[in-house]
Amino acid sequence: MSDTNQPLVSVLVPIYNVEAYLEQCLSSLAAQTLDNIEVICINDGSTDCSPAIIQSFLDRDRRFRLVDKSNSGYGDSMNKGLDAARGKYVAILESDDFMEPDGLAYMVEQAERASLEVFKCSFWLYWSKATEDHSFRHDLYFPLASPEMVGMGPHAPVDYPEVFWSKASIWSALYLRSFLDENHIRFLPTPGASYQDSSFTFKVLACARRVAYSGRAFVHYRQDNEKSSVNSKGKVFCTCDEHAEMCRFLDEDRPDLKAALDPIRAHVKFLNYRWNYGRLTPELRPSFLKRFSAEMREEVERGAIPRGYFDGTLRPTGTDQDRFRYFEPWEVAEVADIMNEPAYFAAHFTSETSPDRAQTVRTYWEAGGPRYLVRVLREKAFR
Repeated sequence: MSDTNQPLVSVLVPIYNVEAYLEQCLSSLAAQTLDNIEVICINDGSTDCSPAIIQSFLDRDRRFRLVDKSNSGYGDSMNKGLDAARGKYVAILESDDFMEPDGLAYMVEQAERASLEVFKCSFWLYWSKATEDHSFRHDLYFPLASPEMVGMGPHAPVDYPEVFWSKASIWSALYLRSFLDENHIRFLPTPGASYQDSSFTFKVLACARRVAYSGRAFVHYRQDNEKSSVNSKGKVFCTCDEHAEMCRFLDEDRPDLKAALDPIRAHVKFLNYRWNYGRLTPELRPSFLKRFSAEMREEVERGAIPRGYFDGTLRPTGTDQDRFRYFEPWEVAEVADIMNEPAYFAAHFTSETSPDRAQTVRTYWEAGGPRYLVRVLREKAFR
């Protein structure tokens, strides 16, 4: 495909041992109503039948291209795909997901009409087989497509910080490739890591000045792939690498954005670390909580979480309220506990999901004895 026939969209498909779902994924791209696309299949050293499936599409559709590489992880795969892309826009489709035929055409139309750098759609949660637990096979996920956000029109996310703590879902969006290149936005290429959409999304939102959202959904986001990173109980500290990269990005690449975005970044870290703590098995939680505690304290030292917002009882004071406005009061209290009473935070976190009152009492007692029991009873009394 020559430069004079530049595709409108380069679709990046990172692939590693996903033979069970790959045919459906690539077929959904071959069926797009927008013909002027290229599909870049990035094979990350697959050892199953994925390469043969890719080859079958290469043989019958000139729009399909292959980037073949030894196994080096998701971030490196995505960066090689971005470097190979020739389209005006870039889209991403995970190899276990699939897209409705009019998805790319709609996104391009909207991006062109409003001169957008990023256009973000909603998506469908998808289960291969309906079960009693997942009776809604196509359950619309609506994190970035509330009526308020759709109604914003083109905007700079830095002016709407709540955008930053929504689910990343990089694969239900369209990105202007020149925007990514000019801002040096790439993935963190950490071998064997997960959640590498986190720092990518932060960089995109930090730099973008024309972003818009749609409530329409085109991507079917598979929930029952047992190999998916969201189903992995390991990789305890992978999210920490992503947040270190966000910090580096503001310090080194975009210091002009640091004052405005550092408090937002710190809140994103708190939310992601809290989520990560909750997904871990009980035996893995203590080691992560130790790091969680240390890094929240580092954020206070850095000034991203203002020191002046904690008085002698580690509760909010009147200073620095504007910079700390992103945290709800309960979040401020949790930050204090994570830094100074992590055992209490652990007990409280566990008790939130326990219906057994006797077990809740034992949890607080084992964590801190009568002092913790008195504290939790006092707090409940004032709710």
